[in-house]
Amino acid sequence: MDGAAITVDCGRPAALPRLWASVGYDEINWTYTPTGRHLLRVLSAEGRETFHVRTHYLFCSGTGRSLPHWGAGNVYHEDASGRPYYDWSVVDRVYDAVTDAGHVPLVELGFTPRALVPEDASQRLPYEPSPTQYSEYEAGLWSFPPRSFERWGELVVALVRHCAERYGAASVERWLWELWNEPDIFYWRGTAEEYFRLYEVTASAVRSVLPAGKIGGPATTGDLRRGGPDFLRAFLEHCAERDVPLDFVSFHTKGAAFTPWRQYGPIGSAAPVRQSPSTVKMLREVREGLRAVAAHDRFRALPCVVDECDASVPAHLGVYDNANFGYRNHEYYAVFQCQLMAKLLRLGEEVGVRPAQATTWSFYMEGERCFEGTRSLLTSHHIEKPVLNAYRMLSRLGTWALPVTSTARWDLTRLDTDSAVPEEIDALASRDHDGRVAVLVWRHQDDQYGRSAEPAVVDLRFEGLPYERADVRVRHWRIDAAHSNAHAVWQALSSPDYPGPEEVAAIRARQGLERLEPDRRERVRNAAVELRLRLPLPAVSLVELEPL
Repeated sequence: MDGAAITVDCGRPAALPRLWASVGYDEINWTYTPTGRHLLRVLSAEGRETFHVRTHYLFCSGTGRSLPHWGAGNVYHEDASGRPYYDWSVVDRVYDAVTDAGHVPLVELGFTPRALVPEDASQRLPYEPSPTQYSEYEAGLWSFPPRSFERWGELVVALVRHCAERYGAASVERWLWELWNEPDIFYWRGTAEEYFRLYEVTASAVRSVLPAGKIGGPATTGDLRRGGPDFLRAFLEHCAERDVPLDFVSFHTKGAAFTPWRQYGPIGSAAPVRQSPSTVKMLREVREGLRAVAAHDRFRALPCVVDECDASVPAHLGVYDNANFGYRNHEYYAVFQCQLMAKLLRLGEEVGVRPAQATTWSFYMEGERCFEGTRSLLTSHHIEKPVLNAYRMLSRLGTWALPVTSTARWDLTRLDTDSAVPEEIDALASRDHDGRVAVLVWRHQDDQYGRSAEPAVVDLRFEGLPYERADVRVRHWRIDAAHSNAHAVWQALSSPDYPGPEEVAAIRARQGLERLEPDRRERVRNAAVELRLRLPLPAVSLVELEPL
C-alpha cells in the first residue's frame, strides 16, 4: 500500500464511549496477588481509565489457589446438619483489590458450589481420576444447575448485602451483576429454561437488596454454529414476555480458534498452518448480538456488554502450544486492538445499538516463561507486552469522538463478503473540553505474518480546529517493531526463557509507550493543520494537538 489521505473534522464532536475500559480473566485468585494488584494499578493510574473487572469461578469451591483457567471464591458451605453458611474471605480480597485500584466490579455470579451440586451429577458426567485433575468437581460438576434454586437465591442475597455493607450501597449500585458465563455451551449443563428460571431468581435476589442494582446476562458465545445467538434471542424473548429485570445485555466474540490448539513436538515448532485472528468474524458475531437487542423496543437502549471480546481462544495456551499464538507477544496485537475498537464503534452506529464494553479477557499468568504467548497484558518479571501500550493510547483519547475519513479504509459494507480485513490505513479521533485533539492512526491487515518495513505515507489533515491561537504543540507516540515494544528487545537478547536482572532491566526500559519524535510546534492556518506520517506494517501512531 502506497499511502492514504486522512481527514479529521474537529468541528463535529459526538460522545465517545470508553468501550475498551474493561478487563476479565479466569483466575480470580490472581486478582489480589502482588502482581495482580500491580497490574490493576497500572491499568488505573497509567491507563487513565476506570475499568470494569470480571472474573470466572466466584462461587466455585476450592482452596483459593488459582491455576490457569481455574480459581475459587469458596463462598458457600453447609454444616453437618445441612444449614448453609458463607465465607467471604476470598471475595473480600478480590473486590478490595479491584476497588482499591479505582475500578468497578462486573460480578459474574457463577458457578455452582460443591455443596449445591445435584446428587446425580456424577452419573451424568462420568469422570476418570487423573493426577492432572483435582477431582470430578473441577472436571465439570460445577457446571450443573444448583440443586436448590432457593439456596442459590439466598446466596446471591447474602453476597450483595455483604458487598453493600463493606463498600457502601451507593458504590455497589455502580457494579454490574451477571448470571453465569456462556450458558449455551459446556459452562451450563442444564436446559435453557432452567437458566431463564435461575436468572429470574438471581435478578429478584439482587433487586431485593439493591433496588437500583444492575443485573444482566446471558453472556452467551457469539458462535453461530453452536447457537449462542439463538440462546440470546430466546433469553431476550423470555425477559420481555415475563417482564424480568434486565439492565444490560452481555454476549461474547472470539476472533480465532487455531487448529490444533496444542501441538506436540520440539519446543519452538512452527505452526502447522499459519493462522491469524479475524476482525471480520468478531464483527459478524457482535453484529448478531446487537441486532438481537435492536429487535426489542424495550431493550434497544440498554448497554450491550461484549464481556469477552478476544482475538483468539484459549487464554492460557501460548506459542509453545501453537506458534500462531505469537501475535499476542508483539506489536501486531496492539494494532489489532486499536482498529477493532474503532470498527466496533462504527458497527454500533450502523446497527443503532452501540456496544458499551468490549472486554479483553487478559490479565497475567503465574509461573510462565518470558513471553510465553498467553493472552495476557504482562509476562514474567512484570514485563509489559506491547498490547498494554494500545490501552495507554486508547486511554488518551478525549471525551468527544470526531468524524474521520480515510482513502484507505476497509469499509463495513464489505463485512458480508470479505473473510479478513485486507491491508488498510484508518484512524479514530477525539477532542477534549480543553481543545486537545488526539487521533489514532494505524496500518493493519488480518495477517500477523504480513509485515512490511517499507513505510506507507499518510497525509493527516485536521479541519475545523477550535483554536484561536496560531500555534499548536504536536506530540507523537508510536507502537511498531521498533517502538513501545519490550518483545523486540527480548528477541534481540536471544529470547531468554528466564532473563537475568540486567536483561530484565534492559527489556523493561523499553516496555512503555514511546515517542516517535520530539514535540514540535505547528502553525494553524484557516483552522487546519496538515501533518505527514510514515507507517510500517503493522503500526499505530497516537498524534495529539494541544493549543499553546
